[in-house]
Amino acid sequence: MDKEYITLPKKDIPQRWYNVLADLPVPLPPPLNPGTGKPLGPQDLAPIFPMSLIQQEMSQEKWIDIPNEILDVYKIWRPAPLHRATRLEKALKTKTRIYYKNESLSPAGSHKPNTAVAQAYYNKKEGVKRICTETGAGQWGSAISFACKVFGLKCTVYMVRVSYEQKPYRKSLMRVWGADVYASPTNLTKSGKAILAQDPNSPGSLGMAISEAVEDAAMHDDAKYALGSVLNHVLLHQTVIGLETKKQLEMIGEAPDVLIGCVGGGSNFAGLCLPFIQDKIKGKKIKIIAVEPTACPTITKGLYEYDFGDTAELTPLVKMYTLGHSFVPPGIHAGGLRYHGMAPIVSLLAKQGLIEAKAYAQNPVFEAGILFAETEGLLPAPEASHAIKCAIDEAKKNEDKCVVFNYSGHGFFDLSAYDAYLDNKLEDYEYPEEKIKEALKNTPKI
Repeated sequence: MDKEYITLPKKDIPQRWYNVLADLPVPLPPPLNPGTGKPLGPQDLAPIFPMSLIQQEMSQEKWIDIPNEILDVYKIWRPAPLHRATRLEKALKTKTRIYYKNESLSPAGSHKPNTAVAQAYYNKKEGVKRICTETGAGQWGSAISFACKVFGLKCTVYMVRVSYEQKPYRKSLMRVWGADVYASPTNLTKSGKAILAQDPNSPGSLGMAISEAVEDAAMHDDAKYALGSVLNHVLLHQTVIGLETKKQLEMIGEAPDVLIGCVGGGSNFAGLCLPFIQDKIKGKKIKIIAVEPTACPTITKGLYEYDFGDTAELTPLVKMYTLGHSFVPPGIHAGGLRYHGMAPIVSLLAKQGLIEAKAYAQNPVFEAGILFAETEGLLPAPEASHAIKCAIDEAKKNEDKCVVFNYSGHGFFDLSAYDAYLDNKLEDYEYPEEKIKEALKNTPKI
């Protein structure tokens, strides 16, 4: 068996998603109605989500079957290979074994279609005609555009303005798959107009784009909202990553000592790591690291409390690590990691000490990405390079250990960012404590 490129046959695509809610050591705090402060019921979410996804969001069942229609689409790129980074190991002169799960082979070039296909399927099944969503760097927007095209849905994407300008070809890819793409904030929604009235040159944020997409969905009976990260059902769909990885490691007689994923909202990190959480709870010694940018240090500097998921306060309140829903991050090139909050599941795991978090500035992250491209031949997205940087740091300890990270997407649409790094034009940005404290003042008191 090839122990450097570990593949699975199509029959080994996971047939069920793993729901970590069944195994958490303490219950996940429920989302709350911001008006009443009481836990939400399914009907509270019905205006923006199809009921099947609401049921998954609230389910305590450990395993949820994947419909055949979704599996058929997954077969385009799943199972994804697990690579051993032997050339990177050699360059680092380490006895640590480094593996990466390659999620860049999907149609959109990232892990995002794992949930996009599922969400489009369930919306189509319930008669929805159009999906409204936001996107940061454009990986989620690309994925949901593809999924909507597969299932015959219209798609409207509100793309954070700074990324809309930095990554024009992500926008092009969404348009190829039939989506309408707008630079957020826009003049198309009340929330967008209000933001532009305060700051006509607003760079946008994921919180703002979420506000616009939620408002759009709520105002049209034939439309629903789709989110690419954060929510329980999104993390659920991503567990195909970790379930495949578990099987692949077992095939070559390996067990992870360290698991690593970058975090913005938490979906790719959770996809790799959640299937291993049950092992850690049972006593296995696994170090699990969530890596974020210093420019948006949600876990490392945020507070664990209830907050809105969007800027205009249209969403329910969720208990999470947050920098405050009014937080506007600087325009770093890892656009997918510029969210003020963290998935409630990931937040609870961090609070319980089951995972830990690290934050890196963007210049050392790009340096790690280039070393990976030089040795392994693959150009990573800036988001994925955060995980690579952490894996390199772990490998430099030169311990006889197995390190596994999620290669969550390629960087072919991020070449302008690499040019900026190579031309010494990237600035390392550590978000000031005083600005974080200012934004956190606006979190609701529960």
